[in-house]
Amino acid sequence: MKETVIKFVLQNAIEFNLSVNSKVVLGSVLKDMPSCRSDVPALLKEIDSAILSIKGKSVEDLRAQLLAIDPALLEAKKVVVSLGPLKELPNAVMGKVVLRIAPSPSGPLHIGHAYGTSLNYEYAKMYKGKLILRIEDTNAENIYPQAYELIERDARWLTENGLEQEVIVQSSRLGIYNDAVEKLVEKGDVYICTCDADAWREMKNKGEACLCRALTVAENRTRWAKMFGEYAEGEAVVRLKTDIAHKNPAMRDFGVMRIVEHIHPKTGKSQRLWPLMVFSVAVDDHEMGVTHVLNGKDHADNAIKEKMIMECLGWKAPEYKHWGRINFEGFELSTSQTRVAIEQGAYKGWEDIRLPFLPALRKRGYQPGAFRRFAMEIGLSLNDKTVAIGEFWKNINAFNKEIIDSKSRRAFFIASPVRVPVNGVKGSVVAHVPVHPNFVELGSRSFTVGSEIYLSTDDVARLEEGKIHRLIEGYNFTVSSGVFTFHSSTYEEYKSAGSARGMIIHYLPVSAELVPVDVCMTDGSVVAGLGESALSTLKEGEIVQFERCYFARLDHVDAKKLTFWYLHE
Repeated sequence: MKETVIKFVLQNAIEFNLSVNSKVVLGSVLKDMPSCRSDVPALLKEIDSAILSIKGKSVEDLRAQLLAIDPALLEAKKVVVSLGPLKELPNAVMGKVVLRIAPSPSGPLHIGHAYGTSLNYEYAKMYKGKLILRIEDTNAENIYPQAYELIERDARWLTENGLEQEVIVQSSRLGIYNDAVEKLVEKGDVYICTCDADAWREMKNKGEACLCRALTVAENRTRWAKMFGEYAEGEAVVRLKTDIAHKNPAMRDFGVMRIVEHIHPKTGKSQRLWPLMVFSVAVDDHEMGVTHVLNGKDHADNAIKEKMIMECLGWKAPEYKHWGRINFEGFELSTSQTRVAIEQGAYKGWEDIRLPFLPALRKRGYQPGAFRRFAMEIGLSLNDKTVAIGEFWKNINAFNKEIIDSKSRRAFFIASPVRVPVNGVKGSVVAHVPVHPNFVELGSRSFTVGSEIYLSTDDVARLEEGKIHRLIEGYNFTVSSGVFTFHSSTYEEYKSAGSARGMIIHYLPVSAELVPVDVCMTDGSVVAGLGESALSTLKEGEIVQFERCYFARLDHVDAKKLTFWYLHE
């Protein structure tokens, strides 16, 4: 059992850059040795012990150890991301399900939107249905004009272009809403109320009807016509006749249409009648054939209102399913506050690396599948959840790494480089470093270590005197009073050093072919350094793993340097 445990611990640590998932190891061991199921507690203790035994070792150490135990486990292995099953939707018919996401254009999408969009998209895929993007812009006072384009771009990215090609914008559908109001006027299901807003609210709270509720259809027809030009903003509201004594005051004769004189970025001053959200949503869901509505439980009252509207119009309401409130603790997700901060110069724009909005996260190199995986893990549950900032990034980064790890090239990057002479050896050594540690068939990169090398300032500070350290696939060396002495290039010497064994570090030979590199970090700072020459073949947008550092996305190239954005470790 011990040998089985250690080999799977080694394999997991190599695959995920020294980060071991004990649950994955447990599953691998039980699959390989079913007899261990009889004493899982003992097995878990053995796994913990094995993980502890490799602490402080390098990936190179672990590869050598696993090579001696079970070389077959070092073979290339494709990572398959399994999303797992979703709970079935009520009355869902394969190929007939229509879902929608409906953000308002107050700003770009953020991580909260990513959850809702992802969940709706995955359900649309599950039922071979379709997902509609509807931009709800009937509140002219809270519109950020650039958001129309930002929302569509990021929603298509998040769903990997799985949206319906047509994007619905509510401000282009005002005639449809007006037609629906006219039908309700003729049916006697609405009335045009001209009461003082505060006086009406007081009556409503008491469960008392205002005089306008008793108007005839003809009188309401006349008042409706006046709303197009005679009444001013605030002087008339179209109200749906419900139960004026309903136990929930919010359901009592709520408004469905009002006058707004505010200039709209799409329609300017040409339109003055605007639907309240619940009315436009009810009409659009019917017109677009929406079969299921999935959104937060803070919309539960709205769903009831929408059903009331649809019932008056003789329409079948969709199925409503809600999820619990998700509190992203430690994030600033207010688009209005962020807009102000951008305008005041606190951020460089929506793509500022410090922001949890999708324009910035996609620019860093996050993949849409990582956010969809996160949404699938949470699922469609009514339970409220608090997601701490650290836990969120831990999950998103793990999911993202599963997606990008196998296709991300490896490269050496030396931050704040220190020039070190190679003393104590004659000639040079050619170091061969794998292009990807888990895919040997991709070959290796070669570095000729001559008379000088670059080491990072941080690595130099961590090197202990009196210990034997090693350059990856290169020389072994010691440090004494700041003087570096290099000697044998054999790994065996380093391995047999026992307690005197020190660090294995990356480096770059001093060469005119090295590439100047800047890395923009998550706090907005920039780390400058040098990268290996192979980086010059990267294309903008490609993701690379700087070995022993982190993943980064190449943002742009100019004549002087390559600028990357930090992604995650």
